[in-house]
Amino acid sequence: MSAIHQLVPEFVPTPIACGTLTAVPDTHFFLCEFRGMKNEMPDPHQFGALLSAMHERSISPNGKFGFHTTTYAGNLPQYVEWEDSWETFFAKSMRHALDLEIERKGQSQELEDLCHVLFEKVIPRLLRPLESDGRKVKPSLVHGDLWHANSGVDSKTNQPLVFDACCFYAHNEYEFGQWRPACNKFGNEYVTTYNKLSPISPPQEDFEGRLDLYRLKFDTQVSALFIESEPLRRQVIEVMRDLVHRYG
Repeated sequence: MSAIHQLVPEFVPTPIACGTLTAVPDTHFFLCEFRGMKNEMPDPHQFGALLSAMHERSISPNGKFGFHTTTYAGNLPQYVEWEDSWETFFAKSMRHALDLEIERKGQSQELEDLCHVLFEKVIPRLLRPLESDGRKVKPSLVHGDLWHANSGVDSKTNQPLVFDACCFYAHNEYEFGQWRPACNKFGNEYVTTYNKLSPISPPQEDFEGRLDLYRLKFDTQVSALFIESEPLRRQVIEVMRDLVHRYG
């Protein structure tokens, strides 16, 4: 939250402190300023402008993808080791998320077969062109869990706000993988508005496929978080099956 606040302070409640309880070592706290919020979606133009500013202003401290400290999706650690290549970083991050999901829900033959094609064919097909033929991907600071429930509108200023981040430096379009599931309320108007300020990365024809691939990472993390939910595992398999069919 401090990393975002340094770039776009108006976009987040000001962080104050965090730490671990002395008497209960496995219990932690985070304090930030209180901001009253309306129960409504932020304006697409204001939101897109702030999100674009965050991505564009951010500069990775070493020019690499990752983060200086482990961040968490829920209570599960994310892969944040520094990597020079976005394809390499995403593949390792995806493998890490799948390993956690399989550890908690068990292996299946279909998932194993699909994973083989995902890593051997789909990820290189969709991400390698971003870093080929002279193209490069800028490591941008992403919120990391930007679904609609982690956003709000300030009740006094009407300013869009975000919170509950799990940041790292990534391809900026990674942010929108979380917007693909039907349950999410960030519709196409948010992506369209954003892309007027931060254009789609070339090759543009792979944009939809990349977002579906990024969605898979989020779906996998959610499935790992909710151990008893078999529908979430089926969703992971369905999205992976679709990607394999289109790009594998």
